Amino acid sequence: MKRIASGAVLAAIIALPALLSAQDVEKGKAVYTANKCQTCHAIEGKGNKKFPLDGVGKKLSADEISTWITDPKAMEAKLAEKPKIHMKAYKLADEDLKALVGYMQSLK
Repeated sequence: MKRIASGAVLAAIIALPALLSAQDVEKGKAVYTANKCQTCHAIEGKGNKKFPLDGVGKKLSADEISTWITDPKAMEAKLAEKPKIHMKAYKLADEDLKALVGYMQSLK
């Protein structure tokens, strides 16, 4: 019985990204579009291909994505090679930031 319970807990942890509803992802996409993120970034080949975000959900945690959006200078400071083009900081409503980060996390 312990194995079944442990397996259920593990399955729930693995499924956490799937708990993000389609509605949340759609809201995040809308925030992405409204803030013209595609001017500098691309997703699925749409937008500026120099800075693709495909797979960002595998590479960065939600906190790291949030910091890139709200305080990119702090994230750039951690990079070994500094970018020539700097991302601007965005001041979003908490709900919009959460939706955008959720959308980015869905990009596996």
